[in-house]
Amino acid sequence: MDGQLVGINSAIYSRSGGSHGIGFAIPANMVKVVVESAKAGGKTVRRPWLGAKLQRVTPEIAESLGLARPTGVLVQSVATGGPAAKAGLKVGDLIVNVDGQGVDDPESLNYRFGTRPLGGKATLGLNRQGKAQDLVVALEPPPETVPREEVVIASRSPFAGARVMNVSPAVADELRLDVDDGAVVVSDVAETSPADAAGFRPGDVILEVNGARITRTADLVAATRTPNRAWRVTVARGGRTITAVLGG
Repeated sequence: MDGQLVGINSAIYSRSGGSHGIGFAIPANMVKVVVESAKAGGKTVRRPWLGAKLQRVTPEIAESLGLARPTGVLVQSVATGGPAAKAGLKVGDLIVNVDGQGVDDPESLNYRFGTRPLGGKATLGLNRQGKAQDLVVALEPPPETVPREEVVIASRSPFAGARVMNVSPAVADELRLDVDDGAVVVSDVAETSPADAAGFRPGDVILEVNGARITRTADLVAATRTPNRAWRVTVARGGRTITAVLGG
């Protein structure tokens, strides 16, 4: 009504192909974050990092907490040394708002928190053991706690042609992973390569190869150095853990 931009159209669902149907738009606050990152010369969008894993409140959890209905977001874990830990956030805290704006699921909290400007502060309203409390959290970008050490696997194995790198909070934020560190992720797969034929995808987190735990790209290079007739591989993909035996 005031002529202010609220969103930028991005897609439309239309049965006829015309400009009528269901429209989709990117919220203006999210666009601001992208624009500021570009103006600063960044190659990726930098958003504030909370440093905590969050859980949706189910009806069962709401009942156990004495809530009239499912609301807020439950804190599952807190990263050591992260903004949440420094602010005093604890496992079991129920976050109910960000700067006074209510949140009902992890997605809404990530949006409210992630569209705040870096360098400032945000206030989390929470319920801790039945008592209301506010915590002030610094708006910091996710850190690159370990070098990426990006490599392309060239050995004779199902991983040949896969580009992999170490996971840090910064990498996890870029690729929208539910892992902070101590893991290796596939960032690219060459077409028609053995890795492509084996079904590996960008975003796959490599957990184990033939029983060896993979926590750094050097681990994967070592694990694939010797040819094998069969490879037992465990990966995390889209919230699922998949184990498969691949031919050599």
